Amino acid sequence: MEKELFDKLPFWENLTEKEKDLVAQSAVIKTYEKAEIIHSSDDLCLGAINIISGEVRTFMMSDEGREITLFKIGEGETCVLSAVCVMDAISFEVQMIAEDKCEILIITAAVLSKLSESNIYVKCFMYETATERFSDVMWAMQQLLFLRIDQRIASFLIDESVKNKSDEIQMTHEQIAVQINSAREVVARMLKRFESEKIVELGRGKITITDKENLKRLVL
Repeated sequence: MEKELFDKLPFWENLTEKEKDLVAQSAVIKTYEKAEIIHSSDDLCLGAINIISGEVRTFMMSDEGREITLFKIGEGETCVLSAVCVMDAISFEVQMIAEDKCEILIITAAVLSKLSESNIYVKCFMYETATERFSDVMWAMQQLLFLRIDQRIASFLIDESVKNKSDEIQMTHEQIAVQINSAREVVARMLKRFESEKIVELGRGKITITDKENLKRLVL
């Protein structure tokens, strides 16, 4: 496995040579196709993941099957919520799905547990990273509870436009609904309103922002 992959791990430089060997010998790289489940509540504890390429969506699912998107992580980012068995202070499970084709470096839960017991830098990294992700979760909850649906859609479109450096967003109404924790019919109705106000143009599987300033005003 290429050394450069391990160099990108936030705690790599703080490991001893013996610990580095342990990680290098046990870590695995897996490829997931778009929409493939990476981690679910039915799985054994996966471990920490580092995204080499692609994007992963993290969500929770109700007993009725409704998904609540918590956050997404992309290239170079690490998540430890797939290793909750290693962290006693965390007692809820999340699920992870590939938003597109992903390549992921996995540090197994057994190795992560061993490192956290022997290396304070790894232990601190795990809880700092978990705290960051909880901030993302709180942001998602804040939007869900306190923003109107038009604000949530406008905010999402702006974020996607900035991330992809394009005013054309290649997503269906259903995909947007999943991302912002709403229903497809509600999203479709609101996008139709945006189109009637000449804020966006709707096409098959895409939305083009035509008036970004008015879109931003909706979020305020």
